[in-house]
Amino acid sequence: MQKNINRLIKTAQGQLEGILKMIEQGRECTEISIQLLATQSILKKVNVEILKTHLNHCLKESFESCSEKTKQEKIDEMAKLLDKILK
Repeated sequence: MQKNINRLIKTAQGQLEGILKMIEQGRECTEISIQLLATQSILKKVNVEILKTHLNHCLKESFESCSEKTKQEKIDEMAKLLDKILK
C-alpha cells in the first residue's frame, strides 16, 4: 500500500509542477483547471487509501483494547473527518 501511495503522491507532485509551468507560460485557464481537477482526483485516492488503512489497522486495534469512551471519541473523530471530506 505504501508503494502505491508514494507513487500517487509523486504523480500529484509532478502534476503540480506541470501546473506551475502552465501558469508561467500563460496557458488557457480551462487547461489549467483540468489539470487541477486531475491532481485533486489523485489526492482524493490517496486520502481514501490512507483512511482505509486507518480503519483496518489503527482503529481496529484501538477498538480491541480501549474503553467505550475512547471508542466513542474515535468514532467522533472519524465522523468529523468524513464531514470535512464530503464538503
